[in-house]
Amino acid sequence: MNSAVTTGRNKESPPVSRIAKVVETDMQTEISSNIKHTAKSGVYKNCIKRVMDFVLSLCAIIALSPVLLTVVVLVRFKLGSPTIFKQKRPGLNENIFTIYKFRTMNNKRDENGELCPDEIRLTRFGRLLRSTSLDELPELFNILKGDMSIVGPRPLLIRYLPYYRANERRRSTVRPGITGLAQIRGRNALTWDDRFKTDIDYVNNLSFMLDVKIVIDTMLVVLKRKDILVGSEHVLKDLDVERKKEFNRGING
Repeated sequence: MNSAVTTGRNKESPPVSRIAKVVETDMQTEISSNIKHTAKSGVYKNCIKRVMDFVLSLCAIIALSPVLLTVVVLVRFKLGSPTIFKQKRPGLNENIFTIYKFRTMNNKRDENGELCPDEIRLTRFGRLLRSTSLDELPELFNILKGDMSIVGPRPLLIRYLPYYRANERRRSTVRPGITGLAQIRGRNALTWDDRFKTDIDYVNNLSFMLDVKIVIDTMLVVLKRKDILVGSEHVLKDLDVERKKEFNRGING
């Protein structure tokens, strides 16, 4: 009787070797799928993306030249010269480049001859440029030069570099962009931790379709003027100020 029961159980349960073979096949399929996805994203990231950036930025500069010239004249008239704001920023692999933007602040100084705080120097016209993202248009020339991409993590200040956590440095493995995943998930209303997390999500999932989605969603965000905080509305602390204690503890710990 025991022998019969045992035989019945053997017939109901597949051999261990068969289970192992099924698991192995599933693993090979998953690995193969991941390799294909990585290969495709690698080709797009390393080759196609840069070509598209060059062609599209050149076309955009030509198509938007009337807008660019109009803003140049308005900035010159309302804010003075120079009309272009230049600043050093970390780019691909943390190499430093000069970013171009339309000027949004005046040169108002206090009684000691020092520049006034940004919220005082930021004019109504400057707020309009920032809220409509028109101040970002000169970055098209950064894209043309290869400093930036249409889509990518936004380029931050150089002084923030020492305050990146180890995993956050991966945001610099791609070119910074005029717009990015963070800009459609909350823009400058996000916390620093959420911004970095979103940037890493972009790096991990970079693809042509993701870039297309981000560009389309960015247009909708700008048109709706959603999640836009400028001047005193922007309450987020500077990254170096926010993380100073954390990194000092690490150094002294």
